[in-house]
Amino acid sequence: MTALDLSSPVAVVGTGTMGQGIAQVALAAGHPVRLYDAVAGRAQEAAEAIGARLDRLVAKDRLTAAERDAARARLMPAGGLAELADCALVVEAVLERLDVKQQLFRELEEIVADDCLLATNTSSLSVTAIGGALGNPGRFLGLHFFNPAPLLPLVEVVSGFATDVTSATRAYETARAWGKTPVACADTPGFIVNRIARPFYAEAFAVYEAQAADPATIDAVLRECGGFRMGAFELTDLIGQDVNESVTHSVWQSFFQDVRFTPSLAQRRLVESGRLGRKSGHGWFDYAEDAERSEPHTADRRQPPAYVVAEGTLGPAADVLALVREAGIEVREEDEDNGTRLVLPSGGQLVLADGQTSVEYRDVVYFDLALDYRKATRIALSACQDTLPQTLAEATGLFQALGKDVSVIGDAPGMIVARTVARVVDLAYDAVAKGVATEEDIDTAMRLGVSYPLGPFEWNRRLGRDFACGLLDEMHERDPSGRYAASLALYRHAYATDKREATP
Repeated sequence: MTALDLSSPVAVVGTGTMGQGIAQVALAAGHPVRLYDAVAGRAQEAAEAIGARLDRLVAKDRLTAAERDAARARLMPAGGLAELADCALVVEAVLERLDVKQQLFRELEEIVADDCLLATNTSSLSVTAIGGALGNPGRFLGLHFFNPAPLLPLVEVVSGFATDVTSATRAYETARAWGKTPVACADTPGFIVNRIARPFYAEAFAVYEAQAADPATIDAVLRECGGFRMGAFELTDLIGQDVNESVTHSVWQSFFQDVRFTPSLAQRRLVESGRLGRKSGHGWFDYAEDAERSEPHTADRRQPPAYVVAEGTLGPAADVLALVREAGIEVREEDEDNGTRLVLPSGGQLVLADGQTSVEYRDVVYFDLALDYRKATRIALSACQDTLPQTLAEATGLFQALGKDVSVIGDAPGMIVARTVARVVDLAYDAVAKGVATEEDIDTAMRLGVSYPLGPFEWNRRLGRDFACGLLDEMHERDPSGRYAASLALYRHAYATDKREATP
C-alpha cells in the first residue's frame, strides 16, 4: 500500500495551532489542502497565517518564492464540509470532546468518498471510541502529530480496534512521504509517548512531595546528570500545568485508575491556584521579569578522600572508577561479583542508587544514575539524618574532584534519575508485551516525541537486563501500593532468559 498521490486533496478540520501546523505539513509535501473551521472566518484567517509563515521561510532562504506561491495556490479555505467531498484524507484537530468529534466524523462520512481516509489528531481520547460512531470504522485511525507539527518529526499512527490494516498502512506511508517519522501504535490510553512518559513527571513530583528536593534541584539533576533536555518542572511549566495534568488524569482514568499513573496532588494544587506555568506567569517557577531565578542546591567544596575501596565494578556506574583514577585518587579493589559500592576512608559506603534507603544501613550515601558519568556536570547524593557528616563530606569531595557539581537530596529511594529511568523502562516493556508498539518504534517515539537522550530499550541495554527490575523490586518492597511493582514483561526480561540459559 503506497502513500496518497500528491494530486489528492487533503483536508484539515479545525484551524487552531495544531490544525494550521498539519495543514502546512501537507501543503509543503505538495498536496492541495482544504481548511475548514466551524467558526465563520477562521479558515480564511488560518490560511493567511500559514501564508505569513511561508513568507518567513522565504526570508530565511528555506523556501523559494516560486515554491511559496505554488503552495499558496494549493491552499483553499472551505466554507462548509461539503467542499471536502473530493478529499482523499481528512484530519481533524478540533475540541477534545468525544461527542464533538463523533458528530463531525458522522457528518464527514456522508460527504466524502468511501475510500477517503478519516483521521483524528486526538492526544487523549480513544480512537476506537471516536470511530465507533461511524458506519465504516475501518478507514478511521489516529494521526497524532506533535506541536509544532511543521518542526517535530514524530507522528503516531494509531490503529483503533476496527481500523483496517490497509488504512493504517496508507496513512503510515503518507506520513513518511511528508517527511515525517511515523511509528505504528495500537489504540491505548496515551498511545506511545503520553503513556510511557508519565513517570518522567510523576517521579519528579513524588520526590518533591516527599520533601527530598526542590523543583530547581530535581530539574538540574534530570538535565545535568540524566541527560534530559529539560527537567520535569520546567517542562510542565512550558506545556501548561493544566494541560499536562489533564493528560495524566485522562491516562489514569482510562487505565481504570491504575496506581502506576496516579496524578500528583501537588500539581493539582498548582492548577487549582491558577499557577499554570509560563502562560500565567507563574507555575512551579515565577516568570515575572523581576523574579529571582530558582537555583539548584549545590554543595560547598569538600576535600576529596585520599583513596576509595572498590567492591566490584560498580555495574552501570563503572566509568566512575576510571574517572576516580584519572583524578589521581587511589582505587583499592576488592573482588565482589556485581558490586556497586565504594568504601570511603571514614568507613562509610558510597552506593549506586538501587531502590533502597540510606536509613536502613549504617552510614551509606547513595549516588544517582547518570546517562554518561564522563559528560555529566552534576551528581546527586542521597543521605539520611544518621549519615555521618564525614562520610557525606568525603562522598561530596570525591565527585567534586571529578569535576561535578554535587546536589545533596533527602533519603529518597531510587533517587531521581534512576527511579525515573526504571519506571519508563518498565512501562515500555509492558507496552510491547501488550501489543501497543514495537521496541524500535517505542525508542524512536520517546527520542523524537519528548527528546529523551535514549529510548527506554536502548537505556535498558546500557544498564544491564536486571538493573531496572531490581531497583523497582526494592522500591516496591518499601512502597507496596503497586506503583513500583515491575510488570511481568520486565520481570521475564530480567530473569527468565538467564534461568533458561542456565538450564543444561
